[in-house]
Amino acid sequence: MLHHYDEPVYLISIVAKILDIHPQTLRQYERENLIKPSRSNGRVRLYSQRDIDKIKLILRLTRELGVNLAGVDIILRLKEQMESMEKEIADLREELNKMAGNRSVPPNKSLVTKKSIYEMIVFEE
Repeated sequence: MLHHYDEPVYLISIVAKILDIHPQTLRQYERENLIKPSRSNGRVRLYSQRDIDKIKLILRLTRELGVNLAGVDIILRLKEQMESMEKEIADLREELNKMAGNRSVPPNKSLVTKKSIYEMIVFEE
């Protein structure tokens, strides 16, 4: 049975077994706000494949690169910001391509320039 990437389907014991880590490690990552697994109505933690991939990244950062959990938090936040900015850039590029195809710019995006008038004040001694 295939599940959607973001669908919470894995219990903590299954994730711990898949990643060969202790369930308490997963609870610690949650306490540190590094991961946010979904909860069932009975408050059971359920992890998605996206959660598992994020945990794999955390494990790589901590085990292979020696990053502490505070550093992991900063890295994950920066990664999210970068992904958000990359999406925004892609959206803007798409909008630009549409405008280039239409050879027009919507009024709210047009640039209007005005000549500036500078006044010079001369003080006499």
